Amino acid sequence: MKRLLIPLLLTAAFPAMAQDSRLALPFTRFTLDNGLTVIVHEDFSTPMVAVNVWYHVGSSYEKSGRTGFAHLFEHIMFEGSGNVKEGDFDNLLEGAGGSNNGSTSNDRTNYYETVPSNAVSLALFLESDRMGHLLKAMSPGKVDGQRDVVKNERRQSYENRPYGLAWQYLATEFYPKNHPYNWPVIGYMEDLTAASYDDVVEFFKKYYRPNNAALVISGAIKTEEARKLAENWFRDVPAGESVTRPDAPEFELNGVKTVTVEDNVQLPRLYMAFRSPRSYSPGDAEMDITAQILAGGKNSRLYKRLVYDLQIAQDVAAFQNSGALGSQLILISTARPGVGLDQIRTVIDEEIARLKATPPSQRELQRVVNQYEMNFLSQFQSIEAKADLMNNYFRFTGNPDWANEDLARYRAVDTGDISSVTATYLDLNKRLMLSFVPKGSTHLAVKPAEVKP
Repeated sequence: MKRLLIPLLLTAAFPAMAQDSRLALPFTRFTLDNGLTVIVHEDFSTPMVAVNVWYHVGSSYEKSGRTGFAHLFEHIMFEGSGNVKEGDFDNLLEGAGGSNNGSTSNDRTNYYETVPSNAVSLALFLESDRMGHLLKAMSPGKVDGQRDVVKNERRQSYENRPYGLAWQYLATEFYPKNHPYNWPVIGYMEDLTAASYDDVVEFFKKYYRPNNAALVISGAIKTEEARKLAENWFRDVPAGESVTRPDAPEFELNGVKTVTVEDNVQLPRLYMAFRSPRSYSPGDAEMDITAQILAGGKNSRLYKRLVYDLQIAQDVAAFQNSGALGSQLILISTARPGVGLDQIRTVIDEEIARLKATPPSQRELQRVVNQYEMNFLSQFQSIEAKADLMNNYFRFTGNPDWANEDLARYRAVDTGDISSVTATYLDLNKRLMLSFVPKGSTHLAVKPAEVKP
C-alpha cells in the first residue's frame, strides 16, 4: 500500500530542514565484489542501528502456476540457516534487545532489524547467514511446514475474512492475465500445493543473492565501521546469476467491468478501481492528492456527502495504490443497512465529475498537501523508517537520498493539476466496480452501466 504522508507542524523537530527547506538523507554507498550494494547513513540521535535488506524480488517475479514463492520465503528465511538453529534468529536478537520483521510486496521483499549499536555485528551476521547459507538448513520438511503456515494465513486473511478476497479480485479482474500483478502477493492455494522442493530451491538460488539485494545500515555507527562489518560478514556470500526485472504491458480498461461476489458479510461494500500512473512517474503524486481530496478523512468530499449528509454509507476511503509496473486509484465504501451500492456509485460519480469540471480551492488543496507533508517528515524521526525509505528510493529511483525530490512532487501540485489528472485517469467508462454483498442479496450490487460523457 502507498504510505499515507501527513500537517507540517514538525518544524521545531527539524530545525535544519526549516532553515533551508531541504531534506537530506546523507549516505555513503559502496558495492562489494559479490555485487551487494551497501548504503550507510549516520544518525547518532539515539544509540540504535537499523539494518534493512531489500531483495529485489516480489510476487511480480513469479510465473503463472508458481505463485506465492516470494511470500513463502518471507517465512522460510526465519526458520534457521547454516549457522543459526531454528528459533535462534529471534532468540539472539531479542536477547540483545533487538527486534526484527519482514514483508513482501509485488516489487520487493524486505527484512529488517533494529538493535542497540553494540549489537550491529549480530544483526549483520544473521542476515548474511541466511543470504549465504539458508539452503544448508532448508529441507523438504521445513518447506512443507511453512507452506502450511502460509496456507493457513491465506485462509485467515482471504477465504475466511469478510471482504478478504477483495484484494485478489482487484488484481485478477483489473490487470490482464499477462501482467505480473495479475495474482495476489500471497499466491494461490493450488500453486503453493504444487510447488516442489526443487522449485523452491531454484527460486532462492536465482533471487536471494547479494547482487540482487541492497543493504542499508542506518543509525549510530561510523561509516568506516559499517563498511568493515559489511565486508566481514557478506564478502564471502557468492553472487548469483544476473536478474532481469519483469516487464509489464501497457493496457487500458476497455469499458466498465462489474464483478459481484456474494460473501459472508452483513453490509454491501463497493470497491472501485481506475488505472493510474506508475509509482514516481508523472501524475503519481497528483493522484495521491486527488484520492485524499475525494475520500481522505472526515473533511473529504465523499465522506461529507456519503456519511454525514446523505447517511447512506458507513465509511469511505480512497488511495493511490502505486506500483513499479502499474497503479490503481482505489475507492472503497461500505453501505448502511438497506442501501444499494448503485446509490453510492451515483454520488461517487457526481463528485468525480465535479472535480473534473471545477478545480479544488487552494485552501482545500493545501490542507491535503499539509497532511501529506507532516506524515512524510515524521519518518525522519525513526532510523527504521529512514533505512527503509533509502532502500525504497535506491530501488526505484537509483538515489537513496531522493527525499527532497519526493516531497517536492507534492509541493509543486496546483489546483489545475488535480482537475487535469482526474479528467485523464478517472474515466467513469473505464473502471472496475467490485461489489461484495451478503449472500442472496445480489440486488444490492452495482448494475452494469456506462456513464454518458
